[in-house]
Amino acid sequence: MTKANCYDLAVIGGGVIGLAHAFVAARAGKRVCVIEKDSRANGASIRNFGFITVTGQERGDSWTLARRTRDVWVEIAAQAGLTVEHEGLFVTARSSEAVAVIEAFLATEMGAGCRVLAPDAFRNLAGGLGGPDLAGVLYSPHEIRVESRTVIPILTAWLREALGVVFLNETVAFDATPPRLHTSRGVVEAGAVVVCPGDDFVTLYPDRIASFGLQKCRLSMLKLADPGFRLPGAVMSDLSLTRYRGYAALPQARALEARLREEQSSHFDNGVHLIVAQGGDGGLIVGDSHHYSHLPAPFAPAQAEADILDEYQRAMGRAAPEVVERWTGVYAVADDRTYLIDTPEPGVRLVIVTSGTGASTGFGIAERVIADLFNIDLETHA
Repeated sequence: MTKANCYDLAVIGGGVIGLAHAFVAARAGKRVCVIEKDSRANGASIRNFGFITVTGQERGDSWTLARRTRDVWVEIAAQAGLTVEHEGLFVTARSSEAVAVIEAFLATEMGAGCRVLAPDAFRNLAGGLGGPDLAGVLYSPHEIRVESRTVIPILTAWLREALGVVFLNETVAFDATPPRLHTSRGVVEAGAVVVCPGDDFVTLYPDRIASFGLQKCRLSMLKLADPGFRLPGAVMSDLSLTRYRGYAALPQARALEARLREEQSSHFDNGVHLIVAQGGDGGLIVGDSHHYSHLPAPFAPAQAEADILDEYQRAMGRAAPEVVERWTGVYAVADDRTYLIDTPEPGVRLVIVTSGTGASTGFGIAERVIADLFNIDLETHA
């Protein structure tokens, strides 16, 4: 398309998945617009840890997508002036069963570049953190962490200013059929469309989305006051080894899960596992819990928060600082996939990450979608 008010690609949805597709297409020389129903991204894309996770992603495709996405984040951070708050991941283990899962993980291709730290080695790095029953720590150098609530607006502005992406905010797309999309602000002309609806299953292609049997997950998260120390990287714990598919699919995870279900049944009932990430202001982003439904209620149980803080104390070896913020988020989930790419009609792709890993896999997914949609070799446009 050549008219000034026409686009090669319209992206519906201004969250991290939509932004990823806008970036990849614009870098390939396409004229792009993003249609976003709110004045800014306000959903799952900013209600998370900002933790770009490679280690622990589901073995195979998702792990590959995460490695690529991490590399793109590093590239964009340098160009757009995004702050990387910290790098690396430490998964603390408090039992022999947890250590066995870590050792099994290290024996796979996913363990490349990772290693086990003895308890004292971790405590030396982390200023004495770690509970009295700390048995070992998995260290991964692959992760980076950004502050989602500030990075997503910065990334949006950079796409507009540096790559010429046009943003149509507070605009609802009533359909997604190229070349003429009908919106609440009139017709938008585009040769192709990528629909990134997040957890909105009803506005566009509801029947197609329903056919995938998706649900929604509500998570609870917290921000804690500056604890007076700096973490050497993000921290997870035993419970993470039974939730992240790269660990949980290993046979050794069965014994760990059985032990944790017996010893920490409330944590399992509330879907709790621990991630602790630190911001530039010293505050700790801590979570999270998981509750599943076709329409999660907005009421987060206090026990879930108590379980999160309890796991913090177990893993860190000290009481949690004051809670200064708390919030919930909702994202799409599926039992049989970590993401979906669908073609509901010619020239249209429907893209939903169904595992809560949008920030960690989104750029890799977007590269596949844009390469296929426009039949181009993206390496020549990098």
